[in-house]
Amino acid sequence: MKYVILCAFAVATLLLTGCNTIAGAGRDIEEAGDAIEDTAEENRN
Repeated sequence: MKYVILCAFAVATLLLTGCNTIAGAGRDIEEAGDAIEDTAEENRN
């Protein structure tokens, strides 16, 4: 029984870590897009 609980905890930890990584990557991509958009607007005018 302890083995099952330990495995479930390990899987949950990996899933939550993956979600945080993906969320962080999404924020980084969004910030890069904003920077590109700002540069494009500056060069357009």
